[in-house]
Parts: sequence; C-alpha cells; structure tokens
Amino acid sequence: MIVSTTNEIAGYRVVRHLGLVRGITVRSRSVVGNLVGGLQGVFGGKLSVYVELAETARQEAFDHMCEHAAQGGANAVIGMRYDANEIMDGVTEVLAYGTAVLVERAA
Repeated sequence: MIVSTTNEIAGYRVVRHLGLVRGITVRSRSVVGNLVGGLQGVFGGKLSVYVELAETARQEAFDHMCEHAAQGGANAVIGMRYDANEIMDGVTEVLAYGTAVLVERAA
C-alpha cells in the first residue's frame, strides 16, 4: 500500500477514487505506565513510556486504515492525516484517515 500525505504520488496517476478510509484505535495508559511516566516526568526529559504508547497507537491506526483501503480495492491512500482526541482521562482515540485510490505507474 502506497500512502502519501499529499494528493499526488510522484510517478503515478490516480485511475479511480474509492472514497474515505479510516483506521481507529483507542488506547489507555496502564497503572505501571503512569507510574513510570510520572517518575520520568519528575526528572524531566523525554517520557519514553508515553512516546512508545503514542507510536504504537499511531501505527495501529495506520495499519487499520491500510486494511480498510485494501478491502475496498485500493492500492494507495492519498491525503493521509492523523487526529487524536482524549475520550476520558488517560484514554485516547487515534484516527488515521485519507482517500483510498487506485493508482498506476505514469507512462
């Protein structure tokens, strides 16, 4: 699956637009994660436990989006974006979305 944040993919042309696709995941911090994150926060610097949680959530949402696009017959997603919302304290929704398209190599 080719994924681009732009509306074009260099060397390819869009043959067909297949519509909006999205991937959603909801993640929460564990008690241990909160404890480790709190300790890291006391000393300052990078909060690696939260960075790992954010990376995992984004990757999971991205993978779901790609699966959704493939199920619809797409071989690419253009205009891809991320969004995140806190549903409640410690629970975050991450959304990956874009336009599913069928592309072919430009002549």
